[in-house]
Amino acid sequence: MTSQTYWAEYAWLGGTVEHDVLIETGLDGRITAVSADTPAPPAGSVTLHGLTVPGMANAHSHAFHRALRGTVQAGSGTGSPARTSGPAAEGGERAPDSFWTWREVMYGVADRLTPETYFDLARAVYAEMALAGITCVGEFHYLHHAPGGDRYTNPNAMGEALIAAAAEAGIRITLLDTCYLSSGFGNGRAGAPPDTHQLRFSDGTAEAWAERVSELRAEIRADHARIGAAIHSVRAVPAAQLGTVKQWAEAHDAPLHVHLSEQTAENEACQRAHGCTPTRLLADHGVLGPGTTAVHATHLTAGDIALLGGSSTGVCMCPTTERDLADGIGQAKQLQDRGCTLSLGSDSHAVIDLLEEARAMELDERLRTRTRGHWTAAQLLCAAGADGHAALGWPEAGRIETGALADLTTIALDSVRTAGPLPGVAAETAIFAATNADVRHTVVAGRHIVRDGVHQLVPHLPAALAEAIAALRD
Repeated sequence: MTSQTYWAEYAWLGGTVEHDVLIETGLDGRITAVSADTPAPPAGSVTLHGLTVPGMANAHSHAFHRALRGTVQAGSGTGSPARTSGPAAEGGERAPDSFWTWREVMYGVADRLTPETYFDLARAVYAEMALAGITCVGEFHYLHHAPGGDRYTNPNAMGEALIAAAAEAGIRITLLDTCYLSSGFGNGRAGAPPDTHQLRFSDGTAEAWAERVSELRAEIRADHARIGAAIHSVRAVPAAQLGTVKQWAEAHDAPLHVHLSEQTAENEACQRAHGCTPTRLLADHGVLGPGTTAVHATHLTAGDIALLGGSSTGVCMCPTTERDLADGIGQAKQLQDRGCTLSLGSDSHAVIDLLEEARAMELDERLRTRTRGHWTAAQLLCAAGADGHAALGWPEAGRIETGALADLTTIALDSVRTAGPLPGVAAETAIFAATNADVRHTVVAGRHIVRDGVHQLVPHLPAALAEAIAALRD
């Protein structure tokens, strides 16, 4: 690690756009000084033309889903079922081109992953994130074991592959090691046993999961990686074992994430099994709270929103995935108004573009309410930056100020999408017009990972993505 000084043409500081900003970084990868109105780049500094904002945090990722891009769109719009079909939910009916048919295709990719092929894929996917200005990823990881459920000699081989992949791509990672034990609620306290695809996800019990993830946490000493916890969903972790995961997260001061009410079928099955909504079930077992982030939270009752907001539970919205899978439009504004902090994720990676996720949250709310102006550009940048980092256990990131992690993203203001507006509205231009293609520079811990739109650590990235995905085809 070496110290580096950056001169930003424009920078987003404390919610406003400043010009001619000098950002100095230290050997520890943190910002040592920030000075606005520096009229010219000093000798030896690196110039960042455009708007420099704090590095963005992708708070919800399934890296292997990137292999599905395009493939799962085949046949969409015809009203016919996807190539592989599956149950809508326990006791439900089959649905054409639904989340549940998509899930069966996804399982087929998951079945073919090994630690080696997952490293190759994740390295390329995380490099794609860096190109999009993402400096930290929350990887919601449940592919723990070999197909069929056999343990690898190293029981954390898959998770360690993801951590190594993030290092080679140059970004930070919070590995949200996920407890996934059952295929559904079943008829008793134990839940239904995992199906053939899900055997590799399961540790058998929450206690066994906690033992394995504790070993992983003890082994990891990488500066770029932290270990968090996740409950896949209320249908995948029996109610009696939810508290074990929460207790592990609290004992290790680790973030806890959970898929929540992404589909109405999950809500209906939970009502049949427990007589309450998934949110109420989590609340009754002590899972909600400021250290917890609910992902999606799409289909909520007024009581659910009150429980989430009243407990200061965070919510991660993934608008492009929620649109792609026809999940629905979540009630993000109501959740925020009741006390939930919002973050953003690209989830299934239909696209990897945090600017699009931020824009979509506002535009989807406009469609839902037929009114405009629910969030300012500054608030949306915060969701994509500081609040996303906090949800992943990196509270020292997401700001351009002395002492913060030196993670930066520079967005062009002279592309065909962004040219024209005055610099004073550069944040609005970035959020409402720019795309991942406008990211020019990405800096992580003071290192220049993406320079002028080119990844410095992973050469020939499109080829790397294509080869890693081709290796997973039948």
